[in-house]
Amino acid sequence: MLLDPVQVLVGPGQAVEKQSAVLIKNRRLEAFGDEARRIGRLEALEPQDAGQQLLAPCLVDCHSDLPEPFHGRGETLLSLVRSAGSSGFGQLALLPETVHGPREQPDHLQGFAPSDCDVNVLLWGGFSSGSAGVELTAHADLLDAGAVGLSDGRSMPPIALLDRALTLGDMGSAPVLIPPLDLALRGEGLLRESVCALRAGWPSDPASSETLPLSQLGQLQQCHPDRRLVLMALSTAGAVELLQQMPMPPQATVNWWHVVADSSQSSASASTWFVDPSLGSATDRQALIRALAENLIQAIAVQATPLDDEECLLPPDQRPRGVSGHHLVLPSLWQTLVVTEGWSPEQLWQMISFGPSRLLGLREECLAVGSNRWLLFDPDQSWTPARPDPMGPRAANLPLLGQTLQGRVMDCGLRIPATRPC
Repeated sequence: MLLDPVQVLVGPGQAVEKQSAVLIKNRRLEAFGDEARRIGRLEALEPQDAGQQLLAPCLVDCHSDLPEPFHGRGETLLSLVRSAGSSGFGQLALLPETVHGPREQPDHLQGFAPSDCDVNVLLWGGFSSGSAGVELTAHADLLDAGAVGLSDGRSMPPIALLDRALTLGDMGSAPVLIPPLDLALRGEGLLRESVCALRAGWPSDPASSETLPLSQLGQLQQCHPDRRLVLMALSTAGAVELLQQMPMPPQATVNWWHVVADSSQSSASASTWFVDPSLGSATDRQALIRALAENLIQAIAVQATPLDDEECLLPPDQRPRGVSGHHLVLPSLWQTLVVTEGWSPEQLWQMISFGPSRLLGLREECLAVGSNRWLLFDPDQSWTPARPDPMGPRAANLPLLGQTLQGRVMDCGLRIPATRPC
């Protein structure tokens, strides 16, 4: 097909070309601009007007959960790469926690490359044995076996163990992904401490449960400037303020749901209020957006936490926290950051593609002749997410169901599993 005109974002550091043209053959990019038009004329192709649409590199998710990758009743590896790939995600990095224990041995990293699929599945290796924060795993062996970095998932190891690991330095320059979280301070808190949380009557989570451990992690980064600490999923204005004050702030990510939602926007019974880390106020959300714009936070992660239908029936204080839905991420972020906040598409892609790639130590996604790593996004397309979507995720904890969304990935060049697994 010949898209003419169409907006094109080739890669990092480049501006969107507003009135370009693209020739796509067998899902691969054949030519751009005048060369695409010339070949289109020779082959008598009818140009398709896609002037409002954006052809851009694939997206990158730097951390998400998949507890049961092969035999789950809900989301599995095949269903995840199908739904994420059809939503434009070319790379997914999975946290080490599974129902069978964390990935802490080199052989635990095998078998995660789906056949006939172009979505790259990357794996975080376990930081400590059993994620217990007592003994270190064989960091060098895990990285040699292909782990993209080290993490204990949603658990924060003790500072003393972190310090010892960074001093040993077996991880070299690989990222060490740590959530700044003091479980004792969080207690039973479900919502970040705020007026909204008090009105709703749910147990509140003080900002100090994030800011106190973050201060310690910032000190560790200063003591080990050659190591790469990454703060996982910041969620408070206080955390942003601390980052601004640090002479050598660690890299950081934010969960997409904390960018588009806050505790003032939902009803007190909404399951999408209860995520990890705790959902904050509108002030927290605006601080996180400013931190992204100032590059204090380098990547937006999906941090999907897929739950099955039975898990979603549990009371909020008994079920795992989190939301899922890779197909909701780009439309929601486009509306929040581009339409409402006035960001450029280039800024958005920096946070959902190029920045996550660099954080993972990977080469950035880009458009190239002969490549099928592209997505076509229409910001004007209206649609309504629904559970029966054949290309949607199998997770039951999806936000925004039944709501009309603006913006959708219309096509993607990646090969993905074509049918919904049974």
